[in-house]
Amino acid sequence: MNDLKYYLGQVEQIFASEQFIAEPHELYEPIDYTLRLGGKRIRPTLLLAANALFGGDVQQTRDAALGIETFHNFTLLHDDLMDRSPLRRGKPTVYTKWGDNAAILSGDTMFALAWRYFLRQPSPRLQEILQCFNETAIEVCEGQQKDMNFEDLALGDVSIDDYMDMIRQKTAVLLAGALKIGALYAGAPAAEIEKLYAFGIHLGLAFQLQDDLLDGYGDTAVFGKKTGQDIRDNKKSYLPLLALGIANPDQRKELASLFSAKDNMDEEEKVKNVMAIYDAIGMRQAVEKGIAGEFAAAKRYLDDIHAEESLKTPLRELMATLDGRKK
Repeated sequence: MNDLKYYLGQVEQIFASEQFIAEPHELYEPIDYTLRLGGKRIRPTLLLAANALFGGDVQQTRDAALGIETFHNFTLLHDDLMDRSPLRRGKPTVYTKWGDNAAILSGDTMFALAWRYFLRQPSPRLQEILQCFNETAIEVCEGQQKDMNFEDLALGDVSIDDYMDMIRQKTAVLLAGALKIGALYAGAPAAEIEKLYAFGIHLGLAFQLQDDLLDGYGDTAVFGKKTGQDIRDNKKSYLPLLALGIANPDQRKELASLFSAKDNMDEEEKVKNVMAIYDAIGMRQAVEKGIAGEFAAAKRYLDDIHAEESLKTPLRELMATLDGRKK
């Protein structure tokens, strides 16, 4: 029972038993479509596992698990619209199937539905839970805006610290928030929640840095997406920002030129040239070192939590699973 597979199975059961279709059909069909696409379900799994870590149970957090995953998918639905991404999990995105207006309105409804799920899950600490969810949602939106702001800046105008702060908000706080909410439902002490939250932050940072690495070095057959998209989009991800600090002056100049190029250069040639610089300066190894540092920090916080060791097993298994994505 105390393993990752159990909690993943519980999450799938929760979503399989929930009805997302309602009237008007045009509003709820995109919501049902989005929430049935699956995905890793990391955030509700973290919420359930954190709850059990401090003596809770699945039924105590069923609706909260629905709420956190509904909110996460709302952010993806709107992200796809803003980025004009045609595919999500190998399927057409909502705006490509139903149009921009449907994507906006269905996404807005998903945000409201997430609140409904939390409000129908009773708890003596409900005010703290809702405050955590609300602050998390605000930070995610702030992180998204910072990410969009970076698009208008030159590569050298974004620092590593700027980037790490952005991904902390855009990605990591939702993992950390899911853990905190699960622990709050179980009545965990504040000091232990603080350590669990820090565990989630470092886990989320490692997760995002891995995504950045996989964009350049991932196996398309394994990860299901074409590599080099961040390069094509001139995205200020961890790789080019870290590369600026490692490369020699000529390489830095070339990187800056390549990441400012738009329609005047063949995209595949651009990817090839950037990756050649990455390979020359040992970028893969440098990024893997950064990822390892985040996982090590996450492990230290998890080790320090005062809870039965066997109940930490699903969190350790999830950390190991995520760590294995880059190999």
